Amino acid sequence: MSGTVKRRRPETRQRLLDAALEVFAERGFGSTSVEQVCGRAGFTRGAFYSNFTSLEELFLAMWEQRSSQMLADVGALLDTGEPLPVRSLDDVVACVLAVVPVDDQWFRVNAEFTAHALRTPSLKRVLLAREKAILATLMPLLDRLLAQVGLEVTDHAALGPSLTAAHDGTLVQCLIEDDVAAALARRAAMFTVLVERYTQAIVGT
Repeated sequence: MSGTVKRRRPETRQRLLDAALEVFAERGFGSTSVEQVCGRAGFTRGAFYSNFTSLEELFLAMWEQRSSQMLADVGALLDTGEPLPVRSLDDVVACVLAVVPVDDQWFRVNAEFTAHALRTPSLKRVLLAREKAILATLMPLLDRLLAQVGLEVTDHAALGPSLTAAHDGTLVQCLIEDDVAAALARRAAMFTVLVERYTQAIVGT
């Protein structure tokens, strides 16, 4: 393989991943073909099969990359080492929700991947591992933000899954309701109630 081809391969792969997100969101995994992804990316089937063995492999790679980016965004907040601009519990919730934004395109892809994973034992384990990784990344951020307003979590094992459930349920409402602002406000309010339920003032503050 020439040096030029080696340099271009990561770019080709990324363009295929970006195209896959768009096409899968528009058409669904079951109605998408290799040709459609290649057409959107501007490549031939040969370029596709030099990077992926199947649409399922592409689908998994695209899902993993987008999920990993969210984790990286959270990690970037943690790595600053500086206090974040929060002065109240409402500010804490707003900061956390900012790193898990409402995204219609990603919701459609993620929902379909979840349904596909539930029918595929090996992918189900991948999905579970990623859910755990997301919580393992988000909870330290939440702990840090809460500490800045004098609060601490009393039950991480309960709060984490509760926030995941609230996120999944309210996300659908935000995407289907006409009054998006009202739905987002209810979403923030539900997160606030859950965090209040599982936190207490830090002793000595």
